[in-house]
Amino acid sequence: MAKRALVVAGGWDGHEPKQATERFLPFLKANGFEVIVRDSMAAYTDKALMDSLSLVVPCWTMGSFEGTQERGLLDAIASGVGIAGWHGGMGDSFRSNCDYQFMVGGQFVGHPGNIMPHKIHITDWDDPITAGIADFTLVSEQYYMHVDPSNKVLATSTFTGKDVAWIDGVVMPVVWKRRWNKGRVFYASFGHVAKDFDSVEARTIMERGMLWAAR
Repeated sequence: MAKRALVVAGGWDGHEPKQATERFLPFLKANGFEVIVRDSMAAYTDKALMDSLSLVVPCWTMGSFEGTQERGLLDAIASGVGIAGWHGGMGDSFRSNCDYQFMVGGQFVGHPGNIMPHKIHITDWDDPITAGIADFTLVSEQYYMHVDPSNKVLATSTFTGKDVAWIDGVVMPVVWKRRWNKGRVFYASFGHVAKDFDSVEARTIMERGMLWAAR
């Protein structure tokens, strides 16, 4: 099977879905993917398309997910199609869809302090997604997540309590991978806007995560 990647971009413009996904199109093409870009979640209901994919890169903030769209995406992943994404398009999406959140392995619930420097700490240097990457600092939103304990966590960030005192010292997963039946799921909680991926470390982690997730 030829490698095909579906990129679905839309939703709230504040997360720059078009600009963010465009950062990764040249990388996917250079790695042998035929890239299909859609601006509607109706793509998830096209079973022939979904069955042909190696990877889905979703970038749709918040929004509402019709039952057939959610089912089409989740069924494709369960059958072996990979999915890889970041905050603005995957972890802050479809807040009322519990099955979708179950697949992702977490859900965004807050960003105390808004835009600020915070350190991303690599916790697994043996994994190919994070191998050779040192801890790094992002100037962006630091995300508080509700997370699935079955995730394999690759990187974390620690809250200081400066803005919300009772979370002082909380170590929050930032990068993880997991399975959804036969499909591989990769998620990185950074990615508020496209410039977050000006960070070489953040961009490399995301690119490696896409390759890992793809069947």
